Parts: sequence; structure tokens; C-alpha cells
Amino acid sequence: MKQPPRILTASQAKAFDSRALHDYGISTLVLMENAGWHVCQEAISSHVRGKKIAVFCGKGNNGGDGFVAARHMLCQGIKPDIYLACRIGDVGSEAGANLHILLKLKQKITQVSDKTASRLKMGPYGLIVDALLGVGLSGEVRGIYKNLIGVINSSGARVLSVDIPSGLDATTGKVLGCCVKADKTITFVAKKRGMVIADGPRYCGKVVVAGLGLPL
Repeated sequence: MKQPPRILTASQAKAFDSRALHDYGISTLVLMENAGWHVCQEAISSHVRGKKIAVFCGKGNNGGDGFVAARHMLCQGIKPDIYLACRIGDVGSEAGANLHILLKLKQKITQVSDKTASRLKMGPYGLIVDALLGVGLSGEVRGIYKNLIGVINSSGARVLSVDIPSGLDATTGKVLGCCVKADKTITFVAKKRGMVIADGPRYCGKVVVAGLGLPL
């Protein structure tokens, strides 16, 4: 029997999510819950005693993983600061559902704009969770995401990227304008091709592969 690839391109990673839903009835919410739980565990293991954790979230599923991770941190007695790269109303679908759970839990969400990004103070943080952009990124990083990647890279904190460092092409390994430089990347199901070629190894740091409850 032909073995499935152990390294996935961006399109293969998307196909896995689609197969989970359409062939097995595993919703994106379930996959997101599993992913976020693993992110939380990695964040706690990387936590710097006496320092806070910041979670930077985009409006897509990568940000949704970050929201779930933040909720699990709350359950374990750690209250992270959450920075959102858009307005709360711009976050929809499964990511939006998890964001609104946090709001119901009275978790503060700091909405960041181009004007306010440069004023963020990263001194209190020992760890930053990068959940801005995922494997679906194809075009050059611009606007608020570019600004926040600069903030993260200049913070001096340890960085844990979710699925892939924001700004790295998951298939080619090329930096798409700018990229988060992670100390560790937690990815799901299998490594992505862009992590092991071109610029990938310099930006991913240590790569940890976590399961999502469905074999590859």
C-alpha cells in the first residue's frame, strides 16, 4: 500500500481539513479545538516564569486556533493578553465562534490598527503566540499584519508560531515580504513542505507536530 506523504504542501493540508469534514463528519470547530489545546500545552511548557503571554490572532482559522489556546490557558490559571489584527466584527465562522466564547468569559480583546500597532509595549511578555496567518497565505504580507510581524520580531520574547510562522509560504518556504521568526512552531498532522526548504528552517525554529484526532 502506498504510504501517505509525511510532509504536506499547503493544498494537501487544506485537503486534509476538507476530508475530515466531508468524509468523516469532523467539523472545523473540532479540528480547531484540538489544535488550540495543543497550542496551549506548548505555550505553557515554553512559559517564562514571572512573565506574561501574548496571543496575536488574525481573523481566519489560524486566529481561531489562538482563541482556543487562550481559552485553555484561562482554564489552567494563565490569563493571556490577546491582540486582534482586525475589528471583532470582522472575525467570522468558527474563529468568530471561539472569539465570542472568550468575550462571554470577559476576556479582554485588544483590537489593533495600523495606527496603534507601533505603540504596543512587549516588555511584559516572555512568550508570544503567533496565530496571525496560516498555511493559506499566498500573497505578500501587507498592512496591519506586516506591522505586527515587526512588533513580534523586535519584542525580545520567545515566539511560538501556530501551524507555520506568519509570512512563510507553506509550500515553497519563501518569505512573503516579511515573516515571524519563531523559536518554536507547532504544526498539525505533518510538517509543511515550506518548513524544510528555502527560508523555512531559519524561521520555524524547533518544529513540533501535533495530531488533530484523524490519521493522515
